This record gives sequence, C-alpha cells and structure tokens, in this order.
Amino acid sequence: MSLISVTLEVDDPQAARRFTTAFGVDGHVRLRASDAPTTGFRGFTLALTVSGPATVDSFVGAAVAAGAAVLRPAAKSLWGYGGVVQAPDGTLWKIATSAKKDTGPATRRLDDLVLLLGVADVKAAKRFSADRGLTVAKSFGGKYAEFAADGSSPVKLALYRRRGLAKDLGVPADGTGSHRIVLGTPAAPFTDPDGFAWETTEARSPAPPPAAAA
Repeated sequence: MSLISVTLEVDDPQAARRFTTAFGVDGHVRLRASDAPTTGFRGFTLALTVSGPATVDSFVGAAVAAGAAVLRPAAKSLWGYGGVVQAPDGTLWKIATSAKKDTGPATRRLDDLVLLLGVADVKAAKRFSADRGLTVAKSFGGKYAEFAADGSSPVKLALYRRRGLAKDLGVPADGTGSHRIVLGTPAAPFTDPDGFAWETTEARSPAPPPAAAA
C-alpha cells in the first residue's frame, strides 16, 4: 500500500478550486463533489511546512484573501511559528515553520505538505498502516508517526492523536459524519480503523512546488 493522492470532498468543487488556486496548493490535492453530512472537526488537517515566518504570513494572507477564516493567528511557539486557517469548504490548513526568524524574503514555496490524520490510537494505526506496506520514517511513541513518501504523491502521511490534533488546531475534538477526504492507493479499496476511506486510483506525477514569488 502507498499514498498516491489526496481528494477533498466538497460541496462546490468550482469554488473550492478557486480557493486552492489562490492559496497555491491546487496542484497538490484533488477535488470532487459530495453532499455527505459532516459536522465539527473532520479528524484531519493538511499542514504546509515553509521556510520562515514571512512565508507563513504570506500563505495565511493568501488564504484569507481567498475566503478562509483564521482559527489560530500566526504566532511564535516552542516549535517555531505558525497559524491555522479554515478554507470555505471546511478543510483545516496549518501553515508553519520551525524557524523563528526570517533569513530571507517571503516566498510562495512549500517545503512539505503533510496530511495529518487524527486517530484514536497512534500505535495501532501505525501498525495497521505498516502491515499494509507503508514505511515508518518517524515515530514518537503513541503521540505521532510519519511515513516515508514514495515519490508518487506530493503529500506526506502522518498520524496524530485525534484530541491532540484538535487541540493543536484550536478546535473541539467532537465531530460526526463524513471525514470529507479520500486517500488514493494502488491497492484494493478499504476503510481504516479510524474511518478514513482509501480507494483504488492511478498514480499521477507529483506537482512541482509553487514557484517563489517575484
């Protein structure tokens, strides 16, 4: 098993595409229409890792200009600098850097795009994924696990305890209904223990990172 695509299910694909284009991530995620009922926290976030605070601010500004709401204003923390926004379709995006000071001007370039799944039991979810062929790249006990990218997807996959992820994002952990996300795999379709849907899909060439702003 490998992660080769990420699809967001949205009420209005055209509106969602306008947002992802303006935000600079349209080459990294797929979109499709869905009216599946969902409430509250959907159990995941897409996290953008960038080079410095000015670039974090640039992405947050672009998201807000495209209609996103700021859930957690960008600020310094123990781990660096970052903030959280919610796109018009409901998806939560975290933009962060480990740097606390800028070493150059802001750009629109991503270092990494990580899909963080909020799970009930990180160790159990890690074993489930490893048993299906994903390679663990980083692991911090029962708190966090990250899998190695195989080159067929521009998005890395990681696991975080659901309540811990919700707290980090600044939202209540409660939520019901559809996750509104589908993970693509070349393997047979399945649903994992935390209810995330994996469906069979073909690989596509990863999109290059957004070019630096002029």
